[in-house]
Amino acid sequence: QAQLVESGGGLVQPGAPPSLSCAASGLTFSSYVMGWFRQAPRKERDFVAAISRSCGSTYYADFVKGRFTITRDNAKNTVYLQMNSLKPEDTAVYYCAADLGMVLDVRREEYNTWGQGTQITVSS
Repeated sequence: QAQLVESGGGLVQPGAPPSLSCAASGLTFSSYVMGWFRQAPRKERDFVAAISRSCGSTYYADFVKGRFTITRDNAKNTVYLQMNSLKPEDTAVYYCAADLGMVLDVRREEYNTWGQGTQITVSS
C-alpha cells in the first residue's frame, strides 16, 4: 500500500529555515511526479511546488518562488521542501503528494497519493 509520511513541521520564527521531508513507501517512487501543497485554516488546499521524476524540472507557486526549494532523492524515496524567508502567512498544514502523470501539475485532483500533512506555524 502506497504511503507518504511528512516530517519536519513545527513552530518556527519568521526567517528561520525549516526543511520538510516526505518519505514514500509502497510505490515506485521514481515513477511519480512529487508535489507539495498547503492548506491554511478555512482555505483551499493550494499548490506549492512540484518536481519531475528525474529531478530535471521544478515548478513553484508564485507566492513561494525564490523562497522555497523542492528537491528529491530517488535513492532514498524522499522529497524535500526547503523553506526560507518564512512569513506568518506561510502558516499552514503542508502535504506531500504523488502523481503518476508526466507533467508538473498544479491541480490537486491529479495527485492520487497524499501524506497526512505536517503543521508549519510561523510566529515570532
